[in-house]
Amino acid sequence: MRDPSPTPSLVPTYDVTVYIVLDGFEQLGQAYRETDEAKAGLEDVIEDLLAGEFNRPVRIVAFNTAEGWSRDVSEDIAWEVIKRQATECKTLPSSTRAFVEFYVGERTAAKALNGIT
Repeated sequence: MRDPSPTPSLVPTYDVTVYIVLDGFEQLGQAYRETDEAKAGLEDVIEDLLAGEFNRPVRIVAFNTAEGWSRDVSEDIAWEVIKRQATECKTLPSSTRAFVEFYVGERTAAKALNGIT
């Protein structure tokens, strides 16, 4: 006798990692940017940083509620932005450059962004 196929779960699975950006707005203070669910992935955040979509990015937090964790990924993303800037030969917007310099150090960022080893 054949095994019946398993019944699909009625509970949706949301096992995805979401990235949110704490952005600065001058006198208005700081806020985690509202992000469309479809645009809250790692690649989206990196592309937005390279395009200058944030006023003054302060911190980036990744979380996965299905796995029950969250962590500050700002330094990891700063290094990835440096890599992308080098391979894509893009000029970083000043807000993104300040973010990168804060997380990897001004001297280190200057060397990496200018291709100095």
